[in-house]
Amino acid sequence: MTDFLLELRSEEIPARMQAGARADLEKLFRKELSAAGIVPGAITVWSTPRRLALIARDLPEATQPVREETKGPALGAPAQALEGFLRKTGLTQDQLEVRDLKGKDTYFAVGEKPGRQVADVLAEAIPTIVRAFPWPKSMRWGAGSISTESTRWVRPLSGIVAIFGEELVPCEAGGIQSGFATLGHRFHHPGEITIGGAHDYADKLRACHVIVSHEERQDIVRIGAAEVATLGGLKLVEDEGLVVENAGLTEWPVPLLGRFDEAFLEVPPEVIQLTARVNQKYFVCEADGKLANAFVCTANIEANDGGEAIVAGNRKVLAARLSDARFFWDTDRKTTLGEQAKKLERITFHEKLGTVADKVERVARLSDWLASEGFVPNCDPALARRAAELCKADLVTEMVGEFPELQGLMGGYYARAEGLPDVVADAIRDHYKPVGQGDEVPTAPVTVAVSLADKLDTLVSFFVIKERPTGSRDPFALRRAALGIIEIILKNGLRLELDYATARAARLIAEQRERSVGAEANHAWVSEHCSAELYLAVPEFFVDRLKVQQREAGVRHDIIDAVFKLDVRKDEIVGNLARVHALQAFIGTDDGANLLAGYKRAANILKKEDWHGLEGEIARTGEEDPLALVDDPDLAPVIAAKMAERHQVERNYTPEPAERALIDALASAAPRAEQAVTAEDFAGAMAALASLRAPIDAFFDAVTVNDADPAKRHARLALLDQFRAAVHNVADFSRIEG
Repeated sequence: MTDFLLELRSEEIPARMQAGARADLEKLFRKELSAAGIVPGAITVWSTPRRLALIARDLPEATQPVREETKGPALGAPAQALEGFLRKTGLTQDQLEVRDLKGKDTYFAVGEKPGRQVADVLAEAIPTIVRAFPWPKSMRWGAGSISTESTRWVRPLSGIVAIFGEELVPCEAGGIQSGFATLGHRFHHPGEITIGGAHDYADKLRACHVIVSHEERQDIVRIGAAEVATLGGLKLVEDEGLVVENAGLTEWPVPLLGRFDEAFLEVPPEVIQLTARVNQKYFVCEADGKLANAFVCTANIEANDGGEAIVAGNRKVLAARLSDARFFWDTDRKTTLGEQAKKLERITFHEKLGTVADKVERVARLSDWLASEGFVPNCDPALARRAAELCKADLVTEMVGEFPELQGLMGGYYARAEGLPDVVADAIRDHYKPVGQGDEVPTAPVTVAVSLADKLDTLVSFFVIKERPTGSRDPFALRRAALGIIEIILKNGLRLELDYATARAARLIAEQRERSVGAEANHAWVSEHCSAELYLAVPEFFVDRLKVQQREAGVRHDIIDAVFKLDVRKDEIVGNLARVHALQAFIGTDDGANLLAGYKRAANILKKEDWHGLEGEIARTGEEDPLALVDDPDLAPVIAAKMAERHQVERNYTPEPAERALIDALASAAPRAEQAVTAEDFAGAMAALASLRAPIDAFFDAVTVNDADPAKRHARLALLDQFRAAVHNVADFSRIEG
């Protein structure tokens, strides 16, 4: 078995592309080997700013011969078919084998494909890999770049090392011939290095100040940055993203500690950290729990002066960046958030939904409503409305224009600097939360109201204009908005009915539109966009998101459906989710599993008999909508006749003991379950249902439902219908799997 080394050297590869490039190189290499029937041992892939390297262990010297069989025509087939097969295979008729295939004698061409030298396979694979490499961005270079067929790479490809064992694999890609030579560190060892093979590749590069392993460089950055901060009496603010990025920018990382002017600390610490991180790739440090006037940069060289000149140069660059940030900070505070908010009228939120100022108005009114109606307890409506009116104002500030990541956060700082109440400043700062899984969920009442209103307006607005998520497409992040609303509701125990909230949000959109187009023109639009379908679609969307949100907690999706998709339900998450948890626990018991089996047996019988109860029979007789029965006097005789028939059946029929036991159990369990559900004692509701398990089992053991006697059959179907209805008061068991 032999090891193989491949190095593809180029100008600087962006750090953000290196992880993907490593994965793509391994994937493409395995694909080429698999096509040739080669199974490698361990594969290691490394990257530095100037190279991608792959080492494949334990490759064979040659591939094994492959036996190939090709099915031909059957004996007795037209002569033309046999002649065509012979031309295709290049054989004569006496070289073919005849085999029985499904009772027919059939010709087969049998041959053996000889094995190949693996070095030859690799020589063909390397150019293919280079041509197929899926860089996010790539370029052409040199004289060949005038052709669109020329080789593309992330940066100009400058060298290929391809060594199988200790032998060169001769190949060419992009005009570059493979060889044994590579380059060391750009400054410490700019000359060529001759590589012997996979066995000495990493060691020879290390001797020339190149650490080829990205993981080792990451460890150096991570540990070294913390060490230089500690030596300076500081604590490093950990940032794994910066660790990976700095390792991707250097081949010989050397962390260095620097200081900046303490006067810059008057700028919010997040601004300083973001300036250092985004613009300069620096770590920041803390002292006594507060941001310190210190940074850690990562040099790509071991300087003779210990890095003093490097630190001094980086200090000057950072000072310029921080001066810009301080200018933005000072300039923005000269204008109140109220004045800034007026500029939102110039920014379009969506062409069908107006400006950001329009959205802010809707969010403010929704926040006020959520607080006034008590959906967010202990929330002052005036403060919620004020926070909502200013929550987007920082979008037009200089600081957020430079650093969009700071939206919301800077609004909080400016509100506090302006002297607004802390609860208002906090709501402005945190109203985007939660922005993703694991993010902090607001609990302060004013913040909860504004955050909930903002996300609810976004979700309902795009549903109203029919811009809804489809498949993997969700350009307006509505799934994230729904999950954020769910997290807020669950964290704070809010009792908010989703269809009611949807109707309120949609009404605000319609009212806003009416002011611009007029009542008459708005009427048809409202009929189309704010129909009953909307008030079903949005809660349904929440239920789908709830399934995703609860999956990690081990909650079954069918149990969620059984509760949230009752024919008569309230789209209220907290209470219904408590019922879901109680139901899942119940179904996991013997009583629950057996009751479910009994329910499904009863439901199947009723379905087979097309049993709809008394209302269903009257509806078929009167040929009317059952919902219209109460208000239609013409159907009174039909109702009376059916009731009389039912009473006659009941008078002429005496239940058997198993039926009587189920009747008595239902008379006790049904009201107890209903009362428990009303009181949100869902464990009690499940206990009431559990009392039906033995009677329903005994009923099916002792009773024939489809008896020849119509009275018995009618009574027993009606009893099963009562059982089904009692269960449905708690959950729709038809949706539960199993």
